[in-house]
Formats: sequence, C-alpha cells, structure tokens
Amino acid sequence: MAVGIFDSGLGGLTVLDAVAKRLPDVPLVYMGDSAHAPYGVRTPDDIYNLTISATQRLFDEGCDLVILACNTASAAALRRMQESWVPQGKRVLGVFVPMIEALTERQWGDNSPPREVAAKHVALFATPATVASRAFQRELAFRAVGVDVEAQACGGVVDAIEDGDLILADALVRSHVDALMRKMPQPDAAILGCTHYPLMEAEFQAALGPDVKVFSQANLVAESLADYLARRPEMVGPGLESAFLTTGDPDKVSARATQFLRRQITFTAA
Repeated sequence: MAVGIFDSGLGGLTVLDAVAKRLPDVPLVYMGDSAHAPYGVRTPDDIYNLTISATQRLFDEGCDLVILACNTASAAALRRMQESWVPQGKRVLGVFVPMIEALTERQWGDNSPPREVAAKHVALFATPATVASRAFQRELAFRAVGVDVEAQACGGVVDAIEDGDLILADALVRSHVDALMRKMPQPDAAILGCTHYPLMEAEFQAALGPDVKVFSQANLVAESLADYLARRPEMVGPGLESAFLTTGDPDKVSARATQFLRRQITFTAA
C-alpha cells in the first residue's frame, strides 16, 4: 500500500514529512536523484528522461501512485509523461495543482470560466527551469484573471541547501527577493515554487515582509493527496515497506536528510 514520492534531491522531504503526518498509516517510498541534482539547470529532455527513470524505480518498489515532489520535474516532464509514458493502472501527479487550488480557491475539476481572485500581484520563486517553462502561469491563466505574476529564477539556492550551507542559502534568498521586489515592489502573495524552499520559508517571509502571504507546498500537497486517496483508494500500491532511496552517496544524503528533518533518516542506494 505504498505511495512514491520523488525529488531531484532532498527538497521533497518537506512533502514527505507533511504526507507522513497527514497519512501515518500509508508506507512512503522516497526517491531522491541526488547524483543528478539540481534539475533546475538541466534541459527539458534531460529532466524528462531522469524523471522517468526515477518514477519507474518507484513503480518497481510497489508504488502505483507517484508524487513528483519536484516543481522542475512537474513543469518540464509531467504532462509529457502523462500523455505518452505512464503505464496503465499507474498514476503520476505533480505539485502545481494543490498550489493553484489554494491560490484560486477552486478545485482542479472546476471547469467554470476564469474569475478574479484575491491575490492580484503574485511573486513566484522557482528554479530557472521552472521559470522558463511558464507552467505555473499557464495553469493559473486557465482559472484566474487579472493576476500579475512576476517570476524570479533563484539560482544557487537548491545547491546551497543540498550542501547544507544554510548561511549561503539565506543570503541568496534575500538577494533573489530583493531582485524580484525591484520589479514588483508590493506583491500580495508569494509562491515558493520549489520543494526545497520550505526549508527557507522563514527567510523568505522575513525578506518579503509580514504583509505578503507566503504559499508553501508541503501541507497543501499532503491535504490534496489525502483527498485523492479517499476518492481513489485503489491507487494505494501493493508495497508494504517505507524506504528512502538515493542515487547519491547514501551516507552523505542520510546525514543531510537527518539535519533537515531533525530525525534519523537512513537512505540506501537506489
């Protein structure tokens, strides 16, 4: 009855932690492709091929449903995977949907015409590949009108987090927020469009100021998954054991993961 969670590195652990708290009885298999992180500077074809490989590994572990807890993979690979690759009886879901549902206050299946929403000026912080894809803006435009989105490619932040250099990550966050606010001085809301970024949520909020509502993905994804499985219980796969898999150095990745989640996490080689 396992569900798979995939990320290019460690950022998806923020999603896994939220899902584990929301669905404590569901075994979770986490796959981190740390050997090829970060994805945010790779080409769309490269991201697609790496994401397929990792997703297949999770299918092999007994997961019928895989969450792409990676905005870059969701932006660059998910639609192509769903249209031409995902095997019958399997599902692959991304992390954009819960975020856009929260921002627009409407369910994904609501196909009524786009309407105005509370947030008029939205700051999007994401990896270069996610920003270049314009996937967030495209999906938002189907559901909302009159929303100005200013995107900031946050180069270096994922690398700093993966390396455990949170001082550098803090400095980069402040630099990227400053750059965005020169273009959009008064955002109503900010989207942390990378699952690594919740680890720096307090730093983003401090740099943006208390009047900006910050949307972070982990809890939104967990609630969305709980609702999905309540409607589609057959998508809980046959796997019975939780596991943490990595393409990187298991000892190094385990140490970083333990530091991030503040509990012992032990990865094995994928």
